[in-house]
Formats: sequence, structure tokens, C-alpha cells
Amino acid sequence: MQETPRKRFDATINHRDPGKVVVDMGSTSITGINANALAALRDALGLEKRTIKVHEPFQLLGMIDDDIRETLGLCIAEVSNNYTIFGYENKNWKPWKLPSGLDVLVAEGFVTSIDDKNGYTYMHPQGNRDFPPSGKLPPDGYYFDNCFRTYKEFDEDSSNGAEDYAEDYKVYTDEQLRTIENNCNDLYNNTDLGLIGGGALAGLGDYAYFPGPHIPYPKGIRSIEDFICAHIAYPDYIHEIFEFQTGIALENAKLFKQACGDKIQVMQICGTDFGTQRAPVMSIDTYREFYKPYFKKITDWIHQNTNWKTFFHSCGSVIAFMQEFYEAGVDVLNPVQCSAEGMDPKILKEKWGDKFCFWGGGVNTQKTLPFGTPEDVYSEVMERLSIFAPGGGYVFNTIHNIQGPTPVANILAMFDAINDYNKKLGF
Repeated sequence: MQETPRKRFDATINHRDPGKVVVDMGSTSITGINANALAALRDALGLEKRTIKVHEPFQLLGMIDDDIRETLGLCIAEVSNNYTIFGYENKNWKPWKLPSGLDVLVAEGFVTSIDDKNGYTYMHPQGNRDFPPSGKLPPDGYYFDNCFRTYKEFDEDSSNGAEDYAEDYKVYTDEQLRTIENNCNDLYNNTDLGLIGGGALAGLGDYAYFPGPHIPYPKGIRSIEDFICAHIAYPDYIHEIFEFQTGIALENAKLFKQACGDKIQVMQICGTDFGTQRAPVMSIDTYREFYKPYFKKITDWIHQNTNWKTFFHSCGSVIAFMQEFYEAGVDVLNPVQCSAEGMDPKILKEKWGDKFCFWGGGVNTQKTLPFGTPEDVYSEVMERLSIFAPGGGYVFNTIHNIQGPTPVANILAMFDAINDYNKKLGF
């Protein structure tokens, strides 16, 4: 009898052969699919006509429904508090139109305004148009960009990182915990899917979050350039932020444990990008001073108090950080950007495959998937599966989210390759 997706997920994250490959699309905000691409995929699969729900507004990701999950053999779902990066809850859906012209549904907190001069659509935090916009979508864009704002200029002598970021990171409310618990119980009891805890417990230095897209009036250092430079110019300030944020993360980990126990199998910890296309973002010494100690506090608590595996997302060339990640308690690494310098799939599997579960790396979303032929996609997916999948320790996913203009024929070719690989295994 074939094992359930949940059991196969458990096997692969524990480096046991799951048999049929574990596949993800859409369980998290970094393993998803743009609403445009999802609508085209549903049509190509001949599924019931449905208006796509945009559940992740920053990248305009589409919600994966049960019918497409079953049709494609997707294995994983997310347990979360249902709040978005812009600080509103996904509920009470209403119609909206993407720049492409596609009609979608968005939550009531998806509140925007239009600049008639440049055609930009601006997002307002917490669904309140009285608050200055925190995100902007170009007229022909596929996702929002942060608006970099600060309403209290940084002063080295008087600024405190914990005080400036006090509104950014908070302990779950009772209402949010009830949502997490209900979401977890529903998925655990009524599906056989693998479960990942969502929301990134501690996005230390995450470029998407530290600008404060969900905060009406951010304070202190908020631009990417200034934040990176502050590691050198104002190290105490960065430590104050991270120490405060780690304390909140530990409290929320404890609360998540109370709400879900070990019904979830993996917990998202962080989405900070430590690599660029060609090199690391920072030195090893900088990582060791500012990030590793705080991450280890969180992963130590999780490993000592739960059965969860720890999930870290970091784009780019991170081959230089692999030992550091391992020592910091990282179990699952995503998105495995094989297109970046030094991220050779064979080396990753041979040298690090017994230490990390790789989640991603299945096909290049910068070139092959959007711009190659279906034959190119099929060939690359088959090659990546042959490298990463044997012996477990691998969840198939694209390298980050599937982008809006991706040809649907290429997405279908990706799933054809997965199915054919499984057939070769006898499934």
C-alpha cells in the first residue's frame, strides 16, 4: 500500500527514502505560484473555473485549492495565523484585477490607491488608507515592492533597535493562536498532507520584512542599504533588534507548540537571503557575529522541545555558509538556487545531502522555466530529480516562486517529468 503524503514527507525530511518523490507547490510564500500562472495552469488542466484567491499580496501568489493539489500530487500544506506581510488577515474576499487584466479575489484588508501620474498601485498597511502606503506595484508589474519609509530618523546616541522595532515583532494574540490551532487541526484531521508551520518565526535581517510593510509608521533604519551598512557602522543597533526579535520568536515557538504540538513536521524560521547571484551578501565573520548565535537559540529550543525540523530560506550563492548553517541548526534549506555561483547540485547532494533536506532546486525559475522550451524544462527536472531525490532528503519545488508570465506548457512539462521519474521508481 502506498504511503500517504504526510508519511512520505516525514520520511524524506528524516533522510529516509520516501518512495514517490515529495512535491510542493504553494505551501509557503517562497514555494508558490503567481496568480496569473496558476489561472493558466488550472485552465490547461481542465479544472473547474474558479476565480483565483491572492493569498500572498506582496508577490501576488495564488491560493492552491484541493482539486489542483490532488491533480498534481502536491504533498504539503501550511499552518499559519492567516496574516499577510501587509498586516491584514486573509478573510472576506472581494474582487480585484491584476495589471495583466486577470480577475482575482483579494481579502478585505487589501486596500490600495492609484497614482495617476505614474500608474503605480500603492498598498496601505493593515487595510487602512489613512496610513501612508508601504508597497507599490508598477502598472505592468507582477509583484509589489517595498516603500522605504521612516518616521523617526536614526540617531546613534539616542536610537535603540528594540524600541524602533517594537511594533514590528509581537507575540501571537489569542485570536491568532486560535486560528493556528484550528487551521492545524483541520489539516491534520481532514487531510493526509505534510504540514509546515508558516510565518517565519525570526526573519532576522529579512529584506522583505525589516522595511516594515505592515507597520503604519516605521522608525529607525529601514532602507536595505542603510540596514546592511549598520552591521559595521552601528553594530549595537543591529544586535538590539535581533535580540528583541529572537525573544519574540522563542515566545511564539512555545505558543505554536501549545497550539499544534507535533502535528506539524517542519517550522519556517527565516527567509533572509545570505547570497547574491555570484557571491555571499556578507562575510562569514559578519554572519557569525550577527546571525548565527540568535538562530542557534531558536533552533536549539525547537530541537529540544519538539520533533519539528527547521526550515531556512536563503536565495543565491550560499555554498560558503553551508557549514555555518549546519552548526546553527538548519535542517531544511530552500530554495537551493543551483543557478547561483558554486551551487552545483551534485556537490550539494554529495557533500551536504546527509545534513540538509533540500527543498527546491528542481528547475531554474530565472531562465529555464520561463524562457526555455518544454523539452528544456523536462530535461532539467529529470536531471535534478536524479541528483537530489535518491535516498530521501529532498522536497521537489522550483527555485523560488513560479513567476506570472511563465508559459503553461513549461509548467506542465515540469509535472510530466516528475510523473515520469516516479514511474521509473514503480509509482
